[in-house]
Amino acid sequence: MSRKYQNGFFLFGLVVLAVMLSQLDYQEVWRGLQHAGYWFLAVIVLWLFLYMLNTTAWWLIIKAPAKDGKDEDREADSPAKNRNNNGESRPKDGDGRAVSLPWLYKVTVSGFALNYATPAGLMGGEPYRIMALAPKIGTERATSSVILYAMTHIFSHFCFWALAVLLYLITQPLTVFMAFFLAAVSLFCAIGIWFFIAGYRKGLAVRAMNVLRHVPFVKRWAQPFIERHRTQLDTIDGQIAALHRQNPRTFVMAVLLEVLCRVLSAFEIYFVLLVLLPSVNYLECVLILAFTSLLANLLFFLPLQIGGREGGFMLSISGLGMGTSAGAFVALIIRLRELVWTGIGLLLINLEKRKPENVAEGQ
Repeated sequence: MSRKYQNGFFLFGLVVLAVMLSQLDYQEVWRGLQHAGYWFLAVIVLWLFLYMLNTTAWWLIIKAPAKDGKDEDREADSPAKNRNNNGESRPKDGDGRAVSLPWLYKVTVSGFALNYATPAGLMGGEPYRIMALAPKIGTERATSSVILYAMTHIFSHFCFWALAVLLYLITQPLTVFMAFFLAAVSLFCAIGIWFFIAGYRKGLAVRAMNVLRHVPFVKRWAQPFIERHRTQLDTIDGQIAALHRQNPRTFVMAVLLEVLCRVLSAFEIYFVLLVLLPSVNYLECVLILAFTSLLANLLFFLPLQIGGREGGFMLSISGLGMGTSAGAFVALIIRLRELVWTGIGLLLINLEKRKPENVAEGQ
């Protein structure tokens, strides 16, 4: 990625971070940090490992071959294009050999940092990931891998919410209200899982762009964009479908890693609640995380998700009999954790070493 675009993403992130910081009550923050003590550091360190699970899931997708039938023809017709300036064999577009796990970890953390504050979560991190990855494996393959990982990340949320419904039925008493609520969540998860499975089989790029054609203010841009990039969009969809069809083990492993990340991230809530409630149950923390993330994602249109997640924590925690003050405390500590990792991610954007790169051909 060029230094100009790196600086652009960095400045965008700084503005976002400044807005996030402006929302804080610093006296409340100081009291919260004093109360949390070393458990706040445990929360920060936890995400060092959780991001590794995210990175590994994306790395598996990148490493898996996902040919659409056109790449072989390009490579056969233009063998010279597959060699660098020294005459050495260049990694094929999409084989992922040029992508190391440590480098991808950096891009993953920076991508999530840009996503933290954007509505719908895909307006900063995903373009950054595509532009960072494109010089290594080609634009089309980079785009398809980023879209496929984003699909897997969202798909894992639906699986996690469905798992939480089952966990609630096993561990909690059922009221009439909760019966209707869980039924609605189950239906929502079933629709989401069906939608993404269909997207894996047939691709999602063209379908997503076709939806934008009917969105006010956006459709004027979407229509000409689709017409200009129809071939590229079809290729991306073909690569997405090919990965799901030819590499089911990769698909399953990536989804399992993402679901595992969701489950383990409940330790964040567990660590914080230990400060207030030494008898807190980890399974209850999984339920709190599931229903809070569900509410926050339903309110995706809120900038920085302000209020959505905080309200979700207070509702879910008080619903389990722990009190709204505990929910507010958890929301504060998690917001601070996001700020710390957002700052780390922004620093990583501008710490990339500048060196000559072999740009993948065949675009």
